[in-house]
Amino acid sequence: MTAQSLAAKWETWAPRLRSVLRIVAALMFMSAGTMKLFGFPPRPATNAGALKLLSQIGLAGILEAFGGALLALGLFTRPVAFLLSGEMAVAYFQVHFARGVWPTTNGGMAAALFCFVWLYFSAAGAGPWSLDAKLRKRRTSA
Repeated sequence: MTAQSLAAKWETWAPRLRSVLRIVAALMFMSAGTMKLFGFPPRPATNAGALKLLSQIGLAGILEAFGGALLALGLFTRPVAFLLSGEMAVAYFQVHFARGVWPTTNGGMAAALFCFVWLYFSAAGAGPWSLDAKLRKRRTSA
């Protein structure tokens, strides 16, 4: 197998790898929400009391847990990803940017990265391994 044919074969995997990236990123993102809402995975020791669902952090937990679940399934990917990208932009500028400009020093690396990953999926879509793709197939075959 030549390098050129190997590269051509690898390129055919791009749509599937987009789905893999979406699923893995969504599961990681979802865990941030489940930690806020349900205490799982266990949160590092903090002085925070019970979470109020109608607070900003409560809303963030809801968006992260349930939005992350929708993205993991690949359902309503474009609008959900756009919403979550905005949530991460707000999180970065409200919480992390005040601590410094650089994400590596202000603790905002995950927020910045998720912001742009979700922005990408809002434009690119979920990929072939998604409920969105299954629904699209069903509509075109009907």
